[in-house]
Amino acid sequence: MEFKEMQLKPELVEALRRVGFVNATEVQSAAIPILLQRKSVIARAKTGTGKTGAFIVPIMEMMSGSRKIEALIVVPTRELASQVSTFAQKLGNHLHIYTTTVYGGASINVQMQALRSRPNIVVGTPGRLLDLIKHGALDLDDIKYLVLDEADIMLDMGFIDDVEEIMSYTPKEKQIMLFSATMPKEIVKIAERHSAPGHVTTITVGEEEDLTVSTIKHYYAIVPARLKFSALLAYIKTYSPKKAIIFARTKYQADALHRVLLSQKYNAILMHGGLTQAMREKSLSGFRSGAQFLIATNVAARGLDIAGVTDVINFSVPEDPNVYVHRVGRSARMGKEGRAMIIAEPLEKRDLDNIRDYANVEMKKIELDLEPYRTLKLPIDEPGRFRSRGGFRGNRANNQHRSGSGNHENSNQHGSSSYHGNSSRQGSSSHHSNTSHHGSGNYRSNKNRRSFSR
Repeated sequence: MEFKEMQLKPELVEALRRVGFVNATEVQSAAIPILLQRKSVIARAKTGTGKTGAFIVPIMEMMSGSRKIEALIVVPTRELASQVSTFAQKLGNHLHIYTTTVYGGASINVQMQALRSRPNIVVGTPGRLLDLIKHGALDLDDIKYLVLDEADIMLDMGFIDDVEEIMSYTPKEKQIMLFSATMPKEIVKIAERHSAPGHVTTITVGEEEDLTVSTIKHYYAIVPARLKFSALLAYIKTYSPKKAIIFARTKYQADALHRVLLSQKYNAILMHGGLTQAMREKSLSGFRSGAQFLIATNVAARGLDIAGVTDVINFSVPEDPNVYVHRVGRSARMGKEGRAMIIAEPLEKRDLDNIRDYANVEMKKIELDLEPYRTLKLPIDEPGRFRSRGGFRGNRANNQHRSGSGNHENSNQHGSSSYHGNSSRQGSSSHHSNTSHHGSGNYRSNKNRRSFSR
């Protein structure tokens, strides 16, 4: 369906055309007509299917034109906040609709000043939104449209209590738009609790059991820990990814991967919680504008829409299958094809089986030619910091807690050429929430509130 068939105002259709949007995706075709009827919507759609447009377009169609904050979009991370705002600003520039972005890690005074300019739309992370509300800088009395984007990850990260508190500052009569890749019962209850009875429409795009898009091909290789860096280089040589995200478990592992790829003359960008917000934004800009590789921790695993990502490489097996689902969702977006690769150690086969069962995907085992890379002297260890035989390996049972700028990632260093350890998130609050992930099995983990979204 084309946007011009949705009875949108001509200037909005023209604004969409100018930013390259002519045909609506499946979730947009399903959600926009219902939202234009002023009904609340709970929409489940897989990552990369165009959920952002599904709520931004109807909001801009229904805006009254007053200089009041009519729409509030709540997102889990500042990277996603920036992404949603960028799209809203591109459309709004043609419609005189103004968007302000607020998140932790940036000057609250600058954001308070931006709110005084009376934007129409505010996009923000839960912690910073509450800070601004309690400072008296953010008034939600005129909110007509409330969006919870990637609501399930906000549940995972322990933000749901904050979200409910934010909702308590909004008018009782409002339209709720809840979009997510998965739909836990807790999320559905929130939308129903804050909507009039019978006023909520549920939309599901794709089969319930399919958590990843069908255009992603899944691969794995099993190699000894000491040869994981060799396996990565062999995969790159064999499959020649045009644009890839390599996920590391910790920022120290990410640093090592970055050094290794640079030593082999690859154009690689680094992004993790140890970098400042400005550095992370520069990294994303560099990756979007042409770098071949983005090496990242889970900071980048959810919500980012970067055009042209062909491969997602997991340098370690994600212990939570849900993390794998969201990581590989960075590839094969908007109907394109992509590859997902896991470099696993022999002892991680059970984790591979859990992912296969939970995500309901077929994984093909591949054999990589490691010989050209076995004897390479790679700069895995940071000079002057580690003493090992070519790498470092974390102990899952005994992680050291290290905090970065706006994100906390755990690590342990030992000798060997791999590194793995649990990554936990810890924020400025002592509030914690327990979350279960339900697939073919039941996966439970404690998720602490992430400070980088405050």
